[in-house]
Amino acid sequence: MIGKPTLSRRILTTDLPALGIVLLAIGPFAWMVLTSVTPQERLAALGVSIVPSDWSLENYVRLVSRTSFLGNMGHSLIVATGTMVLGLVVSVTAAYAFSRFRFPGRRLLMLQFLLVNMFPVVLLILPLFVLMRRIGLLDTHAALIIANATVAIPFSVWMLTSYINAIPKSLDEAAMTDGCTRLQALRRVILPLAMPGIVSTGIYIFITAWNEYLYALTLGGRNVRTVTVAVQTLIGEYQIEWGLLSAGGVVGALPATILFLIAQRRLIGGLTQGAVKG
Repeated sequence: MIGKPTLSRRILTTDLPALGIVLLAIGPFAWMVLTSVTPQERLAALGVSIVPSDWSLENYVRLVSRTSFLGNMGHSLIVATGTMVLGLVVSVTAAYAFSRFRFPGRRLLMLQFLLVNMFPVVLLILPLFVLMRRIGLLDTHAALIIANATVAIPFSVWMLTSYINAIPKSLDEAAMTDGCTRLQALRRVILPLAMPGIVSTGIYIFITAWNEYLYALTLGGRNVRTVTVAVQTLIGEYQIEWGLLSAGGVVGALPATILFLIAQRRLIGGLTQGAVKG
């Protein structure tokens, strides 16, 4: 029999490495939060304060009163929600078609979806910029929604196809035998069963679109400026107000963080289920 590891060995081989990984992951965010609640004068003179008595919401008040950050969050919300809706509509119907039908070019199309994810996003910026300029969509929500969807849809189709493959085809056939059309079978039978995967995919699309920067910087402008671009504009040419910048980072990260924490179990369960080949 293999004996149980001693306490000291377990601490050295398991507990301390795990603690180091956790600190490495949450350390930058914790430092950003401490910086955001440190007043500007205290920050410039002595650095970040870890004493609660020195903390203040001054940077958050300045962020709301002196900048258009709340409006930028509204733009991000529109873009992220629009991308999620468009991505789910296309991904669910495409995944159902790939799962239930066998047609010429099916494997090639699935391979192309996979290849799209292999290209860096920066390679797609110039073609999308030229396209949006020619059709007059630059600096609009529609431009960012379409651009973000080009990245989100391929992965979403792959994940939802695997998820729908796990649902027996006999359920579709039974529904159509009872008088349902193909679309009715999809809406009444498949969608309820695939809801955990759909929710996890929607959350993935939303968070990806919310945190996207390159498309927002290139295809957006003065009329549509998302949170990620707004945070970058807080960096001055000769001076950086770290307190204001950190407050913007914390506020900008809150919606996606809260959404992930609320739906954490469903997200992880949907991703795991979608990774299993049916």
